[in-house]
Parts: sequence; structure tokens; C-alpha cells
Amino acid sequence: MVAEGSTLNLHVNSVDHDPSREGQGGAPLLFRTNQGDIRAAYHEAPNAHAGVVWVWGADGGLEGPAEGIYARLADQLTAQGLTSIRVDYRHPRALMDSVGDTLVGVRYLKGKGLDRLALVGHSFGGAVVITAGVLSQEVKAVVALSSQTSGTQAVGALSPRALLLVHGEADTRLPPQISRTIYLWAKEPKELVLYPGAGHGLRQCRAELDALLTRWLTEKLQAA
Repeated sequence: MVAEGSTLNLHVNSVDHDPSREGQGGAPLLFRTNQGDIRAAYHEAPNAHAGVVWVWGADGGLEGPAEGIYARLADQLTAQGLTSIRVDYRHPRALMDSVGDTLVGVRYLKGKGLDRLALVGHSFGGAVVITAGVLSQEVKAVVALSSQTSGTQAVGALSPRALLLVHGEADTRLPPQISRTIYLWAKEPKELVLYPGAGHGLRQCRAELDALLTRWLTEKLQAA
């Protein structure tokens, strides 16, 4: 079971434009909630049919690993009809607070008429998106990159939604055995991709990861 805790009590009072982040990719948004502000970047696709929520690791932020893969793919995927929102955490390292932030992104995309959504998270964010995916039926697919173990034990409850686990075999911060373990806990449909020579930030496999996520997200979010 996943304890929802404060995620149930997180309410958005308004969504404002954030002029402090102009020119940093996407439309800069500020979600004003009853528990603090959430920064985000919104990348809208014309005639969107699905969406992606991107979250990072224990230090928060919006760019993602692999030299800014979140901003890069959020722009590129608009051509595939996928709208994206990149979400920063109010309280990095606090799992359930960060799950709540992620679900704010889910609800925002749902409010845009998108009901087929994917979550992508890196490191600490892997546990965030697995937990958020278990709690949200709008989520149809989850990607955990270089994930930690803590907070992923409920991964079996994601099924029948799709799960992709990605890890670098040269990761010395969170070893690849973690993703192997999560894979064993998970139920089908599930995939595990390991990149030889890639570290925790997956910089060494940037091109391969871009191609993998573009293909996988597009395929999993196609209209049924």
C-alpha cells in the first residue's frame, strides 16, 4: 500500500506566469498551492492527444539528467502530439510531498483534456513517479531512470500500466542492481534497459536515451 498523506490535502489556488524564468524553455508556470509554490515549465503540443510529466532527483530542478534531457525531449515530443510539463519539487527529498507535486502536474494536464499520461523521473524521482503512478489512474506509463530503491516497493501495483526502467551499468551512486530489483518486484508489462559505461547522470548514453524515450513514450501513449 502507498500512504497518500499530505498529497490529498494539496490544493492549487491559482496558476500564474513566472516571469523570473523567461527564456528557459517552455512556458514558465507557478502553481500557488495551500502548501507552497510549485515551479513548472509547460510545453504544449498542437492537437495534443497525451502528455508527459517530468521530475528530477533529490535536489529538484527542471532540466533532467543526460545534459538536460527533460527540456530537450519536452520540446521534441510536441511534434508527436505529446504535451509536457516539467515539475520542480517544493521540498526535495520528501517523497510524499514530491509525489503531491507530481500529481499537480498530472491534474493540470488532465485539465487540458489529456487522459493518457506518462511520468518520467530520475534517481529519487524514480521512486516519486512509481508512487505517483500507483495513485493515479490517468497515468498509463512510468519511466524510472537510475532509480533509488526506497519508495518503489509498491511497483507491482502499477500493472497493467507500462513500466520502463533504465540504468547505467557504471552508476556508482545508485548501482544498477537497484533497477534489476525493482524489475523483479514489478509485474508485466515491464522493460529494463542497461547502458554499459553510463554513470548515474546517463550523460554517456545521451543519444541512445533520447531515442529510447522518444520511441517508448510515443508508443505507450498512442490512443487505444
